Amino acid sequence: MKGSLISTAIAEPYAQALMSVALNHDLADAFGEECRSLVALLEESPDLEAFIASPVIKEIDKKTVLRQIMGEGANFYLLNFMMLLVDKRRIIFLEKICQQYIALLRKLTNIVLAEVTSVKELSKEQSESIANKIEELTGARGVEIKTKIDPDLIGGVTIKVGSQVFDASLRGQLRRVSLSLSGIA
Repeated sequence: MKGSLISTAIAEPYAQALMSVALNHDLADAFGEECRSLVALLEESPDLEAFIASPVIKEIDKKTVLRQIMGEGANFYLLNFMMLLVDKRRIIFLEKICQQYIALLRKLTNIVLAEVTSVKELSKEQSESIANKIEELTGARGVEIKTKIDPDLIGGVTIKVGSQVFDASLRGQLRRVSLSLSGIA
């Protein structure tokens, strides 16, 4: 928990600086897509995350790998930002910085993140229906859905938007029935 608070405190100013650069050059959405790709890559590849975080690996090697990951068409400003993170020994916070940047971008564009947990993968129609309902409830311009599978729900879904949780799962309904029955006894 403490490490998480520290990494957030370190990542936030860097994310704000990246947003400032992006807004100055009209690249906010492009940086957002790159940050989403980087977060996905780091989540899928613990080896890459360990490589970047390792204090034993030379900075030049980290820069070389990051340039290869970003590719030839990489945005100059974003690539320079990443090289600065290596130089300042803050590259270990890359994933957190990208997550913070995406959160800032959502706030800027009035898009909310909905964390949807279901028993099985949602169909496109179900995702669209959930997104439409959340837009209605929150007044947001758009909804970004992050899904998670949890077979323990038995059926239905739980949706978390910010600090609000909408529990439309069978497990949640059974829990509510159980609580009301225990209140009667």
